Amino acid sequence: MKKTVVINVVGLTKRLIGEHTPFIQSFLDKGRSNYIKPVLPAVTCSAQSTYLTGKWPSEHGIVGNGWYFKEECEVKFWRQSNHLVQQPKVWDALKAKDASFTCANHFWWYNMYSTVDYSITPRPNYLADGRKIPDIYSQPAELRDTMQDSFGTFPLFEFWGPKTTINSSKWIANAAIRTDELHDPTLTLIYLPHLDYNLQRYGLDFNIISKDLLEIDKVVKQLVQHYEKSGANIILLSEYGITNVSRPIHLNRVLRTSGYLKVRVERGLELLDAGISDAFAVADHQIAHVYVKNKSDLANVKELIAKQKGVEQVLSGDEISAEHLQHERCGDLVVVADADSWFTYYFWLDDTKAPDYARMVDIHKKPGYDPVEMMTDPKDKLVMAKVIGKLIKKKLGFRTVMDIIPIDATLIKGSHGRIPEDTDDYPILIGNTLLEREEAVISAIEVYKIIEDQVLN
Repeated sequence: MKKTVVINVVGLTKRLIGEHTPFIQSFLDKGRSNYIKPVLPAVTCSAQSTYLTGKWPSEHGIVGNGWYFKEECEVKFWRQSNHLVQQPKVWDALKAKDASFTCANHFWWYNMYSTVDYSITPRPNYLADGRKIPDIYSQPAELRDTMQDSFGTFPLFEFWGPKTTINSSKWIANAAIRTDELHDPTLTLIYLPHLDYNLQRYGLDFNIISKDLLEIDKVVKQLVQHYEKSGANIILLSEYGITNVSRPIHLNRVLRTSGYLKVRVERGLELLDAGISDAFAVADHQIAHVYVKNKSDLANVKELIAKQKGVEQVLSGDEISAEHLQHERCGDLVVVADADSWFTYYFWLDDTKAPDYARMVDIHKKPGYDPVEMMTDPKDKLVMAKVIGKLIKKKLGFRTVMDIIPIDATLIKGSHGRIPEDTDDYPILIGNTLLEREEAVISAIEVYKIIEDQVLN
């Protein structure tokens, strides 16, 4: 078996490779590449699970970054157990071929309790007093201490939220190199999230994102040069391309005003009551799963949503099957935004009644994806002073919440999830060894075979 590393540079597309990514450009020039037609939805968890199983969401069950857990009547995002992925992974197949094969997974999703040999994934400590302490989960357990003793505590608040920086990707890269030095795994998977941040905040504004491109280029260079020393096969790839948007669509507000979505009121604030609602949407970037309790309402709900400005498609029945999404976790309807639009999870009609988590970074409580968590209110000139004050209160032992996130979806300028029209906005796969088809478009499920073939040499 051949030592192989797969470096997942989130958001990387052909459109972004150029003067601001000189190393990646040189790697592309020397190697071979394919465009990847993304899976629908083109979001992190669905894409990664498709790459690692070689199966569609209809088979592996990861229909988005989150979905409606019907038995619990709750929407849950960013779960972490690998047991949620209902198909064997590429490392299982390779280990079956050669018992000496080993795999390290650094921050690809569903990394907890998997059958890889070495894993590291973000896992904060949630303390009884409400504090969230940055930390990681690893297997074997001592790998956690080795990494944090070497590189400091994982910078969780620079991995997601308003303070995101290149430091989280640097930390992951350094940890991958140290794992390689200690254990020499046959296959290494590395997740570099940095481009995800400002591409969603600002879209394809090269006046802003050129700095981010240069930063991630240096991290990729560090990794590639390390793995080249051992003669490894190296694959750079991405999960999706981010494109410009300007129109947020509030499907849950539409469903609420039409009488389908229900809320409950606690302490004067509103919460989505999914279990009693007749229909509600689980928003995930440019895709939304709509769950409809009574099938007699399905046609009317589909017609209602299809009329909304910015909605490109409303899939049902065989249309869902044609996109390989027919799974019990899938919505009864799958809504696809047009190129300029994306979906919010917002369900309240009055911002004064929005739930407390709406103004916080809280990826587990929100019943949908919220990119506005990366923003603070640009009109609030005192926001940093407020943050400092709240941090001081926390250090003094007072309970306080970081309610600094604006409720303003128009701040977001980039999104993903639908299939882009232009292949330059597709995810890309670049290898340092000959691939089957140069500059061809491959399907997302073919990535599995490419990874397997690289290891099998």
